[in-house]
Amino acid sequence: MPKRKLRQCMLDKRRTLAAEERRFSGHLIQQAFVALPEFAEARIVALYSPIGGEVETGEVMEAALKEGKIVIFPVVCGDCLRFIKVSDPSEMTKGAFGIAEPCLTGEAYPPDAADLVVVPGVAFDHAGKRIGFGKGYYDRSLHHLEGSGKLVAFCYDFQLVDEIVAEPHDVAVDVIITEKRVITLHGYQ
Repeated sequence: MPKRKLRQCMLDKRRTLAAEERRFSGHLIQQAFVALPEFAEARIVALYSPIGGEVETGEVMEAALKEGKIVIFPVVCGDCLRFIKVSDPSEMTKGAFGIAEPCLTGEAYPPDAADLVVVPGVAFDHAGKRIGFGKGYYDRSLHHLEGSGKLVAFCYDFQLVDEIVAEPHDVAVDVIITEKRVITLHGYQ
């Protein structure tokens, strides 16, 4: 299926997911992530602000802050993302595309400073290839981290497909966590 058609199909399906199912599945996904030994060892965790029915990240933020970890969120700056430290959800405001993001006045970190980077997406395949919203922000900002073992995707199990035809600039993830399974891929211990 062409990328554009697959993206629209998955966005429609995600949008129609019942709120209760979205909350329950999101809880299972976040709990699976927090249970990873890599999360326990992580000092800096990068998260995304969910939109359009994406898996929530609030439980991860709460667990990370409770454990004294540094939590960073992306801010759209030109064609790329800058990652800014957030100590409390109240530090987030509506930014580009209506997505909650921290103020640029916060402490900035390069993405490779994060021990784990949770990456959003619209569809993923079993090799870790992903389709995002098509703007390329994560691809441009995280390309150098591909295969590092740091890139983790949260998605609902229905967002997994057999194969995505990737382009050279598309960034693949190292781990995919759904409400049903954890798939470990390249570069991951």
